[in-house]
Amino acid sequence: MTIETGKKKVLVVEDDLTISKALHTMLAKEGLDVVEAENGVTGLAAAFKERPDLILLDILMPRMDGWGMLKQVREKDDWGKCVPVIILTNLSANEDEQIRHIAELGPSFFMVKADWKLEAVAEKVKEVLNAEKLPCP
Repeated sequence: MTIETGKKKVLVVEDDLTISKALHTMLAKEGLDVVEAENGVTGLAAAFKERPDLILLDILMPRMDGWGMLKQVREKDDWGKCVPVIILTNLSANEDEQIRHIAELGPSFFMVKADWKLEAVAEKVKEVLNAEKLPCP
């Protein structure tokens, strides 16, 4: 699958440097412009500065977790309300707290790291980027 309209920008917010670098390499190889941040605080700053086409977001991170970051992104403006976000975490989506956050903050997809290979994560990123955009407030 190829990216349809020009070079898309993806923000990877991940505190595990090995995973972050591997994702960066894989996504760049797919023709995406990749920006990295190591926690929710730097991720939030990068999101507002770079305005990526998609955010790939870990949950358990130092300084600010992924849900806290996503809440602030969603509250910021129309871009923040509409930017697609893929959660990539080791937490299960079946836990009550995660279900509540998913319902409240509306990520496009929730992926458990242990269940996905890097190639599959890259395919899901491309799928979400290429999906028809629904009207967003």
